[in-house]
Amino acid sequence: MADKNHEMWNALGMDLETHDQLCAVLPTAFGDVFLTQDNIPAGMDYFYTVAGDIHGLRPAELIEAQKAGKKVFGTFCVFVPDEIVIAADGIVTGLCGGSQFWVPEGETVLPINTCPLIKASLGARIGKTCPFFRIADIYVGETTCDGKKKAYEILGEDVPMHIMQLPHSKRPKDMENWKGEIEEFAARVEEVTGKKITIEKLNEAIKVINGKRKALSRLYDCRKEKCVPISGRDVLLIMQIAFFDDPQRLSQVVNELCDELEERIRNNVSVVNEDAPRIMLTGTPLAVPNWKLHNIIESSGAIVVCEENCTGTRYFTHSVREDNKTLDEAYAALTDRYMTNINCACFTPNPGRVEDIIRLAKEYHVDGVIDLNLKFCSLYDTEGYFVERELKKAGIPVLGLETDYTDNDAEQLRTRIGAFLEMIREK
Repeated sequence: MADKNHEMWNALGMDLETHDQLCAVLPTAFGDVFLTQDNIPAGMDYFYTVAGDIHGLRPAELIEAQKAGKKVFGTFCVFVPDEIVIAADGIVTGLCGGSQFWVPEGETVLPINTCPLIKASLGARIGKTCPFFRIADIYVGETTCDGKKKAYEILGEDVPMHIMQLPHSKRPKDMENWKGEIEEFAARVEEVTGKKITIEKLNEAIKVINGKRKALSRLYDCRKEKCVPISGRDVLLIMQIAFFDDPQRLSQVVNELCDELEERIRNNVSVVNEDAPRIMLTGTPLAVPNWKLHNIIESSGAIVVCEENCTGTRYFTHSVREDNKTLDEAYAALTDRYMTNINCACFTPNPGRVEDIIRLAKEYHVDGVIDLNLKFCSLYDTEGYFVERELKKAGIPVLGLETDYTDNDAEQLRTRIGAFLEMIREK
């Protein structure tokens, strides 16, 4: 398998020597975070297999699909409607951006005080050390922050880009503008794939993605129970893989895992003691392989039961209407789901996100909230003021943290998180 992967990576024009350095480190990091856990559900085998060959298994499938005439769209954000691509017989894949390994290469073209997610994304492409960045026929960006907007200009010099201009308010005229962006995206997808989007194909694509959302929602529902049948680390890995995997296969394996988890709940089989503090993580997304915070929290004796971020509830909350009669009606339904129901910190005003956090804290019976901010992300850092203020008003303990992808602050984070958990236990 290793030789076959090297042949594939070489054909993609990757820097094999540098990429081998990443491949040498990842298994140890993965083992330290995931394989040290007790009572791992059997249904995690699939996800561990995918993660163990994350730059091999899915990339090989994408290349075979391209040989059959399909086009691959690389995306960075939950605002891009996958349904449009699938309706034109295209494939959507997330793009890497969660490792310190890629940051130095990104800093050769970006200011150091850019958030690590953006630097890692550019570094993965420029350094030729991520197969997903090499495979995608076109990247689809969105204007969620100034750093990403300018980074896309740099990427656009090297690979075809389509940028969706996201309004930063949710007024009626903003909704209409976003609907126009979805229509323009559909036209670009038709151009790239050579396939026409029909209402029948779009409704079917909506059902496929809704199926994935329902499976992930079912997974999260299992974490609301007093008996917690799966760790936050494992759920985070599932969510990260959901951005890359075939959506129908993902739905199937998640539903099979949920069958097991629901049986565990009935039999009171928990991965933690009943008195373990229940923590919700909110804030910036956690792209693969960023597992640091979950690992520290859970190895400190707590359990992460919910994530209010783009690699959490925002990814699957709310379905899209499936019985649309016209394309215009379907685009309006997509607009509603992808604009109204995603409360990203890029919006102003943004009371819906704070309301979501407090509602989720109650639904998941959390004992405390950790509000995470990646360094130099001014959007979430500033909005943390409102998040922490309103949580304190609601009587919910909250800890604000800022970090990056390095392990330099791991012990400091462990100390602060440990003190926060001790405070919760003493309440």
